[in-house]
Amino acid sequence: MAETVETEAGAARITWHRAEKARLVLAVSHGVGGGVEARDLQALARTLPGQGVTVALVEQPWRVAGRKMAPAPKTLDAGWRGIWPALAGPGLPVVSGGRSAGARVACRTAAGLGAHAVLALSFPLHPPGRPEKSRAEELLGAGVPTLVVQGGNDPFGRPAEFPEGSYELIEVPYGDHGFAVPKRAEITQEEALGVLTGGVAQWAASLG
Repeated sequence: MAETVETEAGAARITWHRAEKARLVLAVSHGVGGGVEARDLQALARTLPGQGVTVALVEQPWRVAGRKMAPAPKTLDAGWRGIWPALAGPGLPVVSGGRSAGARVACRTAAGLGAHAVLALSFPLHPPGRPEKSRAEELLGAGVPTLVVQGGNDPFGRPAEFPEGSYELIEVPYGDHGFAVPKRAEITQEEALGVLTGGVAQWAASLG
């Protein structure tokens, strides 16, 4: 079920994948290079409703409007804040999440919105080849329980590059920034997504 929500940044879209007896809402948004058709977001939408988690796939206003370039971070944050009342509408705890740039938005806004937790998929710790341009402060400043799911070969930050902190981290072996694994890898693409969805489901169950 798709729902259009007006925000100060424009109209956003939420596609709901509802659990029959939901105990949490997991709201996840896309990055700057794609939409909610991303393999990780779709895998979560297929898997988690059967485990008591309603998944809300959120398309930011710039994407709904058909623009190819994402706006400034403050505009992304404004769009996410505008969507939040609809996400909280079912009256359940809301886990704020996203992939890549969407993960940064979730981290920056979590405390102010009263998010139950943060799910950061492919958190872009730094631009490729520029480890000195760290964005670790955003991740460490989320202020709520946080899970990072990171590909083992993500050029935006491999798991070993992440600083110590109070968050949890799951590595998807061989995965790139989109969790794609090469054909020569020791796990299949389906198994890689299973690591992701299984880890998120276990973490979500632990949140209470």
